[in-house]
Amino acid sequence: MRYTEPKEQTVTLLRLALAQMGQHDARLNPLTFAVFYEHLAGINPRLSEAFEQAVSLQPRLDDEAVRRLHDQFVAEVDDAEAERIRGDMHKVMTEIAESAAHTGRTAGAFGAKLDGLSGALASSDTAALTPHIHEALAGTQEMQRSVESLRHQVVSSEREIARLRSDLMRTREEATRCPLTRVLNRRGFEQHLDTMLAQPPQRGTSHCLIMIDIDHFKRVNDTHGHVVGDRVIAGLGEVLRSVPPEPGMALARYGGEEFAILLPSATLPRAAQVAEAVRARARAMKLKHRQTQEVMVTVTVSAGVAAWHPGEDGHALVSCADAALYRAKESGRDRVTVA
Repeated sequence: MRYTEPKEQTVTLLRLALAQMGQHDARLNPLTFAVFYEHLAGINPRLSEAFEQAVSLQPRLDDEAVRRLHDQFVAEVDDAEAERIRGDMHKVMTEIAESAAHTGRTAGAFGAKLDGLSGALASSDTAALTPHIHEALAGTQEMQRSVESLRHQVVSSEREIARLRSDLMRTREEATRCPLTRVLNRRGFEQHLDTMLAQPPQRGTSHCLIMIDIDHFKRVNDTHGHVVGDRVIAGLGEVLRSVPPEPGMALARYGGEEFAILLPSATLPRAAQVAEAVRARARAMKLKHRQTQEVMVTVTVSAGVAAWHPGEDGHALVSCADAALYRAKESGRDRVTVA
């Protein structure tokens, strides 16, 4: 269970959380409450550290800042799936231990038989030698069977552990993937952004970020409904995946109708070319009515491109690309603007 604080303490934390939430711009919803609660309860040190850093840069946290904290430090891999993997791993290790213990007991018994045979060989009583030889032969066969059984158990367990490791990687992947667009979600974007900025770019390049927004998306939802809106978002996910990949490129749905492309060790002109490819392919995307095949929606996107400068953090890079995106919107939409 994630929250184990006694009732009296939770009441106090509830009041403190509500009081602090009122001092910020983020909406009062369960997501915001979870961030403030875990920070005030002191049960999530990594969140608290990031929270204090965020407040130092932005004294009044907005929805985006709080969502970023939640996705990166509060949201987790599905508990039931993680528990299943832990249980299966424990079972595998227990089976190996039991098999190894059985082999050890068999080896001990075999050693005792060999000691008896050694003693019989040292004596001159040939009649006493025969049963010891038979015991040693039987012990040898039992030892061979036990060792072979252990070998099979180890091989089988190695396969099972590999399967469980694959399950865990898949679960973690699903936790950072948007199911609608099949690109990274906000949490996955934050992780890839941190990883990218932790590595210095290659000489003559910089880490680049493209922020992309669907033009007039609210109009699409208002006119055609959220089902068609979801088709537009899913379609842009397909457009992003269709763009020829660059080394290390990561695609993400940043939130709502906004997407992002991370380009490690790239140049601004090259990043602008990638953004232009997305814009052109999105413009060619047309959503048709399923029965009449009549074109319902023609999609355009605007994009902002920015390059990271040494000493900047991820927030600065996102802000710079967002500012370029805003200028593209102001300039008439359906265009790429470079910071």
